[in-house]
This record gives sequence, structure tokens and C-alpha cells, in this order.
Amino acid sequence: MITLTENAVAAVKAALSRADEPAEGFRIMVEAGGCAGLKYLMGLESVSREGDAIMQMDGVRVFVDANSQPHLAGMTVDFVTDLESSGFVFDNPNARDKCACGKSFG
Repeated sequence: MITLTENAVAAVKAALSRADEPAEGFRIMVEAGGCAGLKYLMGLESVSREGDAIMQMDGVRVFVDANSQPHLAGMTVDFVTDLESSGFVFDNPNARDKCACGKSFG
């Protein structure tokens, strides 16, 4: 359903190791908002929820809720670091429109 690049896996593993509270994995979801209509939300997660798709990539568990699954199917998540900023980058084949910041799509 979702693919994490090596850089994204490393970033998630680093976040999990620094978490104040124990976390079992990483949640990616979609909700209404952003300048293009839908926005990505991500964060560490302690347990799966009913209806979650659970993926395992290089020791990282990724949780996606049932409502977000159709919007995220086939997406690749990368983590990029450059001179000006660093962060997650989404290559989502389901996005018809994207905003300039890359965190919102339609």
C-alpha cells in the first residue's frame, strides 16, 4: 500500500528511538484541510486501531486507518535533507492536485 524509502525508514527509526513515550510504529493519515483539499498527518503511534492496515518495512510498522487507505494506496514516502530544509516528501499517485508546500493534495 505505502512504500518508505531507506531515508524515510531511517528518519522514522530515529524518531522512535527518541520518543518520550514508547511507540510501536508510525501513523500516516489524511484529513480534510490544507490549501489543496486534503492534508497528510503523521506521527508516532503506540497501538494499532480497528480497521488499520499495518505494513512492516525494515523493522518499522506503518499504520493507515481505513478512511485514509484509498487516498494513500501506492504512495511512496521519502525523507529529504537539503540546505534549506528537511522533511518527508510524498509521491502519491492518487493526488490530482498538489499545493506548493507538498503537504496537501486534492
